[in-house]
This record gives sequence, structure tokens and C-alpha cells, in this order.
Amino acid sequence: MTAAPLPDHEDAQAFLPDFCAASTIFIVVLVAELVAIVLTLAAYDAEGRFLIELSKTSFFVLWLALLGSAVMCALRGTLEKTGKTRAFVISFFVLEILCLALSEISWQLIRFFGAATIISDSHATFIMRTFAISSIVIALAMRYLYISSEWRRSIVLEAQSRISALQALIRPHFLFNSMNTIASLTRSNPPQAEEAVEDLSDLLRATMSSPRDRSTLKQELEIAAIYQRIEKLRLGDRLEVRWDIDELPMRARIPNLTIQPLLENAIYHGIELLPDGGEVAISGQRDDDFLTIIMTNPIAAGKKRDKIGNNMALANIRQRFELAYGGRGSVDVDIGDEHYAVTLRFPVEEAET
Repeated sequence: MTAAPLPDHEDAQAFLPDFCAASTIFIVVLVAELVAIVLTLAAYDAEGRFLIELSKTSFFVLWLALLGSAVMCALRGTLEKTGKTRAFVISFFVLEILCLALSEISWQLIRFFGAATIISDSHATFIMRTFAISSIVIALAMRYLYISSEWRRSIVLEAQSRISALQALIRPHFLFNSMNTIASLTRSNPPQAEEAVEDLSDLLRATMSSPRDRSTLKQELEIAAIYQRIEKLRLGDRLEVRWDIDELPMRARIPNLTIQPLLENAIYHGIELLPDGGEVAISGQRDDDFLTIIMTNPIAAGKKRDKIGNNMALANIRQRFELAYGGRGSVDVDIGDEHYAVTLRFPVEEAET
């Protein structure tokens, strides 16, 4: 089962919300009813007709809100392609025309059926008042959508800058160690040194050149496997990595550079500090519409490295999980006396084949 689409880079840049979504329709109806209540209170004459006037106003406003949502649902894709300024202007005039058309239809129907008492204003007054009120409400709504769009855009840009920082965070100690390992292999095992150079090249290319915010789980695991091979050449039998991920769907999407930085932390802050090394255990399972990945490594009592790099990677991953999944994703850390575990939990969203 595939989860509902999650907001990615393009969605975050969108100026208009998805008016086809049930959640958006609910908000539109709620705001429309609040506007109807405000308009009724503004015209309330204290003659005990509040509920009657509210029902008439609500009927008209809700029809306008629902028809406007239907039109914007149909036009959203086209409007987004025109740019924010044109989308603002076109949306404003489309909704105004719709409002005036509905006002005129309402007036003519009421006159045709002989129930003019429903609307006490004259024809011109009713149309002009509807036009004035709708202009204010639509303008405020458009302004809110613009501010909301800019807020989402700023969050995306900030997250992307952090992603870029993490992609460039191939720690100097890792590069130095890798180059030293390769240098030693060139004398003792040239073919293996050549493989190590190719692995290092693949890792750097994968971590620094990906333009996407998210990749498939298969791609993430391949990057982690390349990193593991390079570190295995350096640490030898001191490093063991046990993968138990058969239950995970390889097409599931996950924020870019999630697994490899966690594996790097596990080795650098855990395995490397132990004289005899140890094992990094990576397990994963699927629970209905959610995936859980747990990475556990042993730690050396009384031996600690600078936590800045470790905390930076975890903070980066947490922020990107929040951006991608909101409250539905989590990054939890469990620190024991002899172990350090990071648990990732996020909803399933499989990439299209």
C-alpha cells in the first residue's frame, strides 16, 4: 500500500494549495462560514432574526466558496505555470468574475421565483456590496497564500542549504584515512587499491552530485555499502556490518544521505574507538504504512570524540525528516552504557517504476 503523496520540493514552492484535497476544502468551508457569521453580525438588527439571516448568508457564501474551490482545483496546474504574480492576478479576477456571476444568478432566480424578501437590497446595491466584500476577502486570502508560499520556500531553501552542507561533509579524517589506505595498497595489492579508488570516486560522486531531495532506499543502501567497503579496507576484521533489511521495500523514498552519515557516525564514534572493533547492526522492518530502520553500534566506555559532527548529522537528518514527513516521521536516539542506537521511522512512499 502506497502512502499519500508527501510534500516535496515542487509542492513546497507551489503558490496555490491543492483545492482538490479534502483538508483544503474543509478549511475553505470553515473560513467561509466564519465570514458568513461576521457578515451576519455586522448587519444584525437585534430583531431576533439572526439565525434566519445567518442561514441565508451562509447558503450564498458556502456556494461561492465551493464553486470557487472547484474552479481553482481545475485551474491550479495552469496557474502555477504562469508564475506567482500572474497566478495572483488571474486567480483574483477569476474568483471575482465567479462571485459576480453567482450574485447575478442568485438575484435573477430570486426575482423569477418571486421571493425578493430573501434579499432586501436593490439589484445594484446587492451586486456592488457583494463585489466589495468579495474583493476584500479574496485579496486577504491571496495575500495569505503568498505569505504561506514564501514561508514554505524559505524552509525548503534552508533545508537544501543544510543538505548541501551535509553532502560536503565528507570528513577530512575519512578522506585522509582513505587516501592512506589506498597508498598502502598500491604497494601491497595494486588491484585492490584500484578498486578502492573507484569506490571512493563513486561515493564522492553520489554524495555531492545528487540534485534531488529524496532518493530510493536502494540508492541509499548502495551508497552506504560503498562507504562500508572503503572503511573495511582500513579497519579490516575490526569492522563488521550486519544488514537485516529483507523486509524493506527498496523503492521506498527517503531523504537523501540518511543512511551513510549514520553509518559513518557509528564507525567513527563507536567501532574505531574499540581496540577489537565491533559490529554495526542495521535492521529494518515494515509495519503497515510505516518503515522502521534501526542502526546500533557498540561504544567504548570512557572514550569520546568531539560530538559536533555527530550532532550536526543527526540535526540535519531530523530537519529533513520534519520537512518531508511532518509529525509522521521521527529520528530517535537511544544511548546505553555499551551501545548507541538510532531509530528512523517514516511513512512508506514508493517511487514510481
